[in-house]
Amino acid sequence: MDITLLGPLNADTDGSSVLPSAAKTRQVLALLALNANRVVPVPMIMEELWGHHPPRTGAATLQTYIMRLRRLIAASVRGRCDAKEILEYRHGGYCLVAPTACVDVLEYERLAAEGQRLFDTCEDETAVKVFREALD
Repeated sequence: MDITLLGPLNADTDGSSVLPSAAKTRQVLALLALNANRVVPVPMIMEELWGHHPPRTGAATLQTYIMRLRRLIAASVRGRCDAKEILEYRHGGYCLVAPTACVDVLEYERLAAEGQRLFDTCEDETAVKVFREALD
């Protein structure tokens, strides 16, 4: 799955869209993608969705959003893996499992850090190339 957060939100697998049409479900996907490979606690997700006053049915509604995301993921991966392996429930929160290269923000941060490391070690030409790749 490839997710772009820099610019308009987009998510797809092999050209098949995983982007939900509902705003709150898109919001959950964006939050999980920003924190890919880290557990986002349920209370944090609920606060992102509804602020400090979630509805009484907030937990159940969040589970519905997660179910919708998993259905979209399952449809896009077409049986190559289980959607629950990509969007996992762990220790009181949810984790979007995605390689760094699949989320544009994470890839940018990785390349920017590598460019800075190269710059700090006086490898200026290589650092410039890596910084340009990050910006691309």
